[in-house]
Amino acid sequence: MNLNTITPTKSIGKLMIIACILGGMHANSLASEIHSTSPEDGIFNFWKKKKKETKVDSTTSSKSKSDLKAYGEVITSDAHTKQGVINIHRVKKDYYFEIADSLMGRDFLLVNKISKVPSQVNELGLNKGINYQNLLIRFEADTLEEKIWVKTYHPYYEGKEGDAITQSVKDNYIPSVREAFELACVGKDSTSYVFKVNKVFDGSEKSLNDLFGVLGMPGSAIKSLSKISAAKSFPENVIMKSLLTTKAEGITVSIEVTSNIVLLAEEPMKPRFADRRIGYFTTKHFYYKDDQQAVENREFVNRWRLEPKKEDVEKYLAGELVEPKKQIVYYIDPSTPPQWRQAIKDGITDWQAAFEQAGFKNAIIAKDAPVDDPDFDGDDVRFSMITYAASSQANAMGPSVVDPRSGEIIEADVIWWHNVMTALHSWIRIQTGSIDPKARDNKFTDEHMAHAIRFVSSHEIGHTLGLMHNMGASYAFPVDSLRSKTFTKRMGGTAPSIMDYARFNYVAQPNDGVKNITPQIGVYDKYAIAWAYRWIDKNTPWDELQVLGNMIRKHENDPLYHYGPQQSGKNTIDPSAQSEDLGDNSMKAGRYGLKNLKRIVPEVEKWTYEEGVSYEKAGKMMMGVIGQWFTYANHVIANIGGIYLDQPVYGENKAAYAHVEKAKQKDAVQYIIDEVVKNPEWITNAEIYKKTYPIRESVIGNIEYAPTTLFRDLNSQLFFSILKDERLQRMLQNEAMNGKKAYSVTEMMKDLHNGVFAKTIKRQKLDVFTRQMQKNFVDNLIITHNKTMVKTTKKTLHDNHNHCGCGHHNRMPMLCDYAVKSKDMFDNGSEVEDMESKYADRNIFYATSGRVSDVVSVKRGELMRIRDLLRNRVTIYDEATKFHYQDLLLRIEEALNIHR
Repeated sequence: MNLNTITPTKSIGKLMIIACILGGMHANSLASEIHSTSPEDGIFNFWKKKKKETKVDSTTSSKSKSDLKAYGEVITSDAHTKQGVINIHRVKKDYYFEIADSLMGRDFLLVNKISKVPSQVNELGLNKGINYQNLLIRFEADTLEEKIWVKTYHPYYEGKEGDAITQSVKDNYIPSVREAFELACVGKDSTSYVFKVNKVFDGSEKSLNDLFGVLGMPGSAIKSLSKISAAKSFPENVIMKSLLTTKAEGITVSIEVTSNIVLLAEEPMKPRFADRRIGYFTTKHFYYKDDQQAVENREFVNRWRLEPKKEDVEKYLAGELVEPKKQIVYYIDPSTPPQWRQAIKDGITDWQAAFEQAGFKNAIIAKDAPVDDPDFDGDDVRFSMITYAASSQANAMGPSVVDPRSGEIIEADVIWWHNVMTALHSWIRIQTGSIDPKARDNKFTDEHMAHAIRFVSSHEIGHTLGLMHNMGASYAFPVDSLRSKTFTKRMGGTAPSIMDYARFNYVAQPNDGVKNITPQIGVYDKYAIAWAYRWIDKNTPWDELQVLGNMIRKHENDPLYHYGPQQSGKNTIDPSAQSEDLGDNSMKAGRYGLKNLKRIVPEVEKWTYEEGVSYEKAGKMMMGVIGQWFTYANHVIANIGGIYLDQPVYGENKAAYAHVEKAKQKDAVQYIIDEVVKNPEWITNAEIYKKTYPIRESVIGNIEYAPTTLFRDLNSQLFFSILKDERLQRMLQNEAMNGKKAYSVTEMMKDLHNGVFAKTIKRQKLDVFTRQMQKNFVDNLIITHNKTMVKTTKKTLHDNHNHCGCGHHNRMPMLCDYAVKSKDMFDNGSEVEDMESKYADRNIFYATSGRVSDVVSVKRGELMRIRDLLRNRVTIYDEATKFHYQDLLLRIEEALNIHR
């Protein structure tokens, strides 16, 4: 989604405002400033004044403070007390917080995490360690109402000190009251407040813990089936553990959660302004000044607070490596199988080389979590954890908890699902099995699997350091260089960034001798860490801009340092920034990859053989091979109508939009004709299908796909993608700009026609795969044509934007999909079409007025050309082919409303 602010218009209306209020504002939406109650106005001075009064005004609406109980009446001798930043008293079943007056108005961050889940929730991918809700809160004492207010606010709007508009900032963005507690008593020395907190942790209220609402589960917690299970207090945070239960459609679900309330630093970290040329997760911020003519919108880089110790500043500035004031420490979950612990640790400490480029040594370390320390809790935000989850999910992810005032990462976790190894095993065997004998067995050696685990660990830690995916990194390597033993050894892997999905080297051929086939932390990663984490001795983030800009400019024309953001898989515009691709030419890389797949398919039965065991593994491996074939085809299609996108700034000699070269686009169409349109019998009629069909795992169990059905569906998706209006609109834009140098829509359609109907043109008999392939082509022409001609709806250009600003500013790291199969591989692409490119939060529209573009003309023209061809071929002697042609003729004439 676009991070640019959209100016509200009258068309938003009252409903949008109400929706924002009822739906709850996003953490980065409407920000506010809050005025703390000063000590002089606090309850204690008020109480002293009350004691001097001899008469209480009975007409006042508030209760007299003399009605409060004495401390000993509330916190009795039965109390069990945990002392810390907030003292916690448990009196039988009641829990009381005691907060010092000095902490009223201070910033706290409420962090809610999942700790334990039942099997139903586990299988949905929700496991221990997942952070599902964060709130920035302040406690305030109300001396009249005898209440403690809990207010949420958003620190994203700031006025310049001394400017007139700053008062408007303070007045215009008020905090919201999230919860209120009745004041039970004051502390023994009258410098603290005591209040009962059961209702927000025992399931009674969801104001501070909306577990089931956030997770999208129907219903709320049932108080009689929920409870507070533990409470702890430490110098900087408190922990409340709760068991919350709900019922939905006759199913009972209980989840244990941990709520952290963390005291944030009184002085926030100095933020660093983000730059779209380097990929970091960010936090939005707005600055108001009197001398502006427009609000200044900034994004803060999400990063850890790394600073040299005071005594080391001179050494640091002189270029000497120093240890930071506070290291980044990750703890390894004791549940982690012993054989993988060192690999995970190595994946963490491999980032040390990157931090050395930022000037810090020993900045990032890994430790085993203590097993005998009762105060150690993996859900405690004082500890960053690699949480190992016993789950059948084949995935991993690396979220972090961020101080929204500055972008400071205060804690991070990697959620590591045990079954991620099945995905790694499949990737490695299919992509590297032809060149690496160690990758062919049903079970890898621990050493071989540990090597892959180390790669995943590094990738996920990269996310917890703030880095986004850099899908454009792999494009920096020429395809043939990936076949070079010396090049891959020197560069250390498949791409200059481990944050790319550059998986494993499927380009290298058996005789190339390539050994470095796994992604590693690369040149871009070290550069990006240095850019975000180098400590700069400047007063404000504005003062840093020139230094940071110079760091980027130094490498502006070097592809090794290029950042290519992740795009929507359903609408890839830039072929140089794709997921799971390798090298700078999709067609060349795909052809090398297919050579390896053709070597693998005859070996599937041998590689998966287990005496007395079914062919299930062989079927799943074939599905993985087909998925790889499909992935290569999608990489290639992105070049057709593709545009290389960049983020140029003034002073750089770069283009924001550069259309893919004509020769590359023609080659992409030729690849599709050669490897998709022409029946690839090596995979559609594989010998293994006599023993097993391709098998896909699903929530309902294994699904066996008949090859004809599977390839019919996959071909439909590929044709739909090629014929999408938005792709053709981009080609028209290219033609409008570059004339004959562009690969035009008519040229592409003619090339496709000659490929799809090659056998028809030659009057040859058609086999089953060719007949269904031609039907797919014609059907997708009709479907995409009809979608364009559908009557205009009431939706406007901006309907996909978020008018109220409620979303997508404080983005969480994306889920890393290590699953073996792409979801798109099984989706019917003709049903859903994204309107947005989702490229680096940029919305690039091409197809909003398709009815009046040449797209309709070309599609109708192609349908008429097919009709003319088939009318001259319908007399063919083969009955199946004849019926096929008659059917296509009827479909075309019906679609175009042609009456014979």
